[in-house]
Amino acid sequence: MKIAITGGIGSGKSYVCDALRRRGIKVYDCDSAAKRLMKSSPALIHDLKQLIGDDAYNEDGRPCQRVIAKFLLESEANKQAINDIVHPAVARDFEQSGCDWLESAILFDADFDKRTHFDYVVCVSAPLNVRIERIMKRDNIADSEAREWIKKQMPQEEVAQRSDFVIENDGKANIEQQINKIISKLTD
Repeated sequence: MKIAITGGIGSGKSYVCDALRRRGIKVYDCDSAAKRLMKSSPALIHDLKQLIGDDAYNEDGRPCQRVIAKFLLESEANKQAINDIVHPAVARDFEQSGCDWLESAILFDADFDKRTHFDYVVCVSAPLNVRIERIMKRDNIADSEAREWIKKQMPQEEVAQRSDFVIENDGKANIEQQINKIISKLTD
């Protein structure tokens, strides 16, 4: 059984995935995998340099996040072009990983759910003000920048509607109880 965990930036997906890992569940992290592949896959490095330019990578061969993020935020077409390079590689890597659970912030935005079959999708949700606070604190950015990142993603309500389960991660709700209910339903 393949299960995807999704939710917008700042919703607390990583927190939920850490709770799953503490239970012994291996969760494939798409963000970490994309970063790893962007550093290690010669084909990905070549394609990103072709798309963005040689300055997409530092002299030491590491991706220049500032340059890539700027390119990505310039237009929807740029975002799609990067997705078309990175996401197929991540999907192949997931399928070879041996993991049954996957964490992806942009599961639906990037049509990742169409690249790989998932039996169930779990949405992690949080109020907008909580998400903004989390992003500002984590990334040390301004409120306006946090809102800009949120606006670039599919609305949380739509993600929740397209999911089979929703975990409310508002900082008050009991995450462990919600996970228990989902795992119980998955194993029935």
